Amino acid sequence: MPKNSIAIVEILKEVIFSDKIRIEFKMNDKDFSRKRKQPFGEVLLFMFNLLRKSLAIEIDSFINHLNSKLESEPIKNFTKSAFVQKRQKINPEVFKYLSRVIMEKTYIERNKNVQLFYGYRLLAVDGSMVTLPYTENLKNVFRVSKNNTKTVLVQGRASVLYDVLNRLALDSSLNNSALGERQLALKHSDYWAKNDLIIYDRGYVGYDFQYEHFKKNIDYLIRTSVSHSDLIKDFVKSKKQSAIVDLFPNQKHAIVDKQYTKETSLKVRLIRIVLSNGEIEVLITSLLDSQTFPASIFKELYFLRWGIETFYDELKNKLKLEYFTGYSKASIEQDFFCTIFISNLQSTIVNDLQDDLKLKNKTTKLDYKINTNLSYGFLKNRILELLFKEAPLDEVFEELENLFLKNTIPIRLNRNNKREAGKYLNRKRPLVLENQKDAI
Repeated sequence: MPKNSIAIVEILKEVIFSDKIRIEFKMNDKDFSRKRKQPFGEVLLFMFNLLRKSLAIEIDSFINHLNSKLESEPIKNFTKSAFVQKRQKINPEVFKYLSRVIMEKTYIERNKNVQLFYGYRLLAVDGSMVTLPYTENLKNVFRVSKNNTKTVLVQGRASVLYDVLNRLALDSSLNNSALGERQLALKHSDYWAKNDLIIYDRGYVGYDFQYEHFKKNIDYLIRTSVSHSDLIKDFVKSKKQSAIVDLFPNQKHAIVDKQYTKETSLKVRLIRIVLSNGEIEVLITSLLDSQTFPASIFKELYFLRWGIETFYDELKNKLKLEYFTGYSKASIEQDFFCTIFISNLQSTIVNDLQDDLKLKNKTTKLDYKINTNLSYGFLKNRILELLFKEAPLDEVFEELENLFLKNTIPIRLNRNNKREAGKYLNRKRPLVLENQKDAI
């Protein structure tokens, strides 16, 4: 059976170099209307190639690699200035569109590699602060923040709706850091679908937030503080493992322009979790059926939310998201959404290797997984061959898959890295300044 990842890349190649995407995502009608050195598709292709070094070096690598690998008409050289001018004509939303192409071709019935939890697509939402270049323009757009050392940083707040089992970002945004996580999480609702189960950390608990899920018949699981409300406190005192209760709006708050009153209740289920250190945690969920969803599964279920934390680690430390290639709002958004597209493409290829991994794991003491860090390194330059319209796929796919499978790391279960609260509050992080790029 043909691999789904190959079919997806074939479609991406067609889309990237199509007139449709050029017309839809150019900034002005006159942009990309004449044949130039850098047509729309080739500008996108260059930006896909994990631009983390100085642009002069990246351009040289891009030109030399494609021209040495392909037998088609040579790619013409271009300058940094030419690229900067061209990128200004591209709507950053094009990279979100390309990620949607991946999603549309992934969540299909014939793709047997899609992992589900009790029939649910298991999603998580979280926010994270992204450090941006320190410029006056970006200060005004995204705001500045300070830590305990009074260090001033320009930061945006990212929010991502993430499939933790299939390692795919369904939707993402980069916003002014003043916007709240719950507000941003609800903006992902256009990507919610039937049989989604969304996991949230305790920053998201709230009647209004949960009511939005109730309206759209979307299930959720949220961690809450044991002292969040009298309802939660009473449940903790009861020592019950699970209980179905009625949740009401906070009686102290005025309800204006809401679709509910102070007497409108939500049926929710409270789950008591005892951690290895004896601490109690409480989870709130819309999954009321204790026969289908016994209380014993929820500790492990909530732990799966860690996948989105790992995702942000990959973005920042493996894909080096904060090594931005420009200093305008549009450039920042292009780099942000492009990085997430690359992550989704890598996951698409890796997801198709699960059967190969299972065969490999039959002969080893420990189970192994793909080394994510190295896999991104292997994608550098090879992604040009994957997505260039005239490049054959079979050879580069086989090369990538062999590299991914050859470079695996063991899965070590039951590891517990103790979180140190406030560890980074006093850390002085260096400013990200203009022209601050690695040369190698």
